[in-house]
Amino acid sequence: MLHGRWKDGLTLLALLATPSKTRARVVYEVLSTHNTLAERSLYLNLGYWVEATTYDAACQDLADLLAQAAGLCTADEVLDVGFGFGDADLFWMERYAPKRIVGLNITPTHVQVARRRVAERSWQARIEFLEGTATRMPFAGARFDKVMALECCFHFDTREDFFREAFRVLRPGGRLAIADVLPLPMPDKPPLVRLGEYLGRAFWQIPAVNLYPKADYVAKLAAAGFESVQVRSIREQVFEPFARYARARLQEPEIAQRMHPLVRAFWGGGVRTAGAFDGVDYIIATADKSL
Repeated sequence: MLHGRWKDGLTLLALLATPSKTRARVVYEVLSTHNTLAERSLYLNLGYWVEATTYDAACQDLADLLAQAAGLCTADEVLDVGFGFGDADLFWMERYAPKRIVGLNITPTHVQVARRRVAERSWQARIEFLEGTATRMPFAGARFDKVMALECCFHFDTREDFFREAFRVLRPGGRLAIADVLPLPMPDKPPLVRLGEYLGRAFWQIPAVNLYPKADYVAKLAAAGFESVQVRSIREQVFEPFARYARARLQEPEIAQRMHPLVRAFWGGGVRTAGAFDGVDYIIATADKSL
């Protein structure tokens, strides 16, 4: 265990020192199941904080919000990219009962854990998790009714490649639904905000090419072939409520015991810094493939 913590620590320091657009898989392998703020789930997103008072509930509410935006229904064959440990997929199957969910993720540990959780529920015939990249999908065209991406697209090298692939694998009349993070236009960003952006991009391995504002986001979805593009901000219901919760949660003995000290320090520094989220937006986007 001690050897593993040293190895994880060195890996995280290397990621912060030398950001790379190709190593999101590495940081998520380090995060694993012990570096989440969750109480009972394995969610890794920031959550949607309107009625929720716990991290688990907020993350599930965000998954529910995305499902509503997608118009998820029982007839749908769904592709979920960047599925984490499968929490959202298990929730969607319980709540919305789509015909089938296929998940795609580049992190082997996530795939293994998610498959085990599906097997525990005997849902292998309805949920399938695959290892692969969202920018070069191993699927034929016009395969899915919905493509979902919950807080992962900013990692993709590039997000535009993902948009084109999502359009390709959607059936006519299908919908892409995304929860994503974008920069806000701030011409005179304070040094502390710039430092926070650099550390956040380094830790989460976000390619610089993905850092563009909402107007460009809409244009790039349209350029990929999508119609009826809608992008709305929910930043007020995400960042500050998450920060308030995380500040308290990070002080709990259970978190201190299981979370890697560097991960805990990174989160602690981010949620304690005033204005840490001033330069970022959180959006729900939908886009349709015409019939």
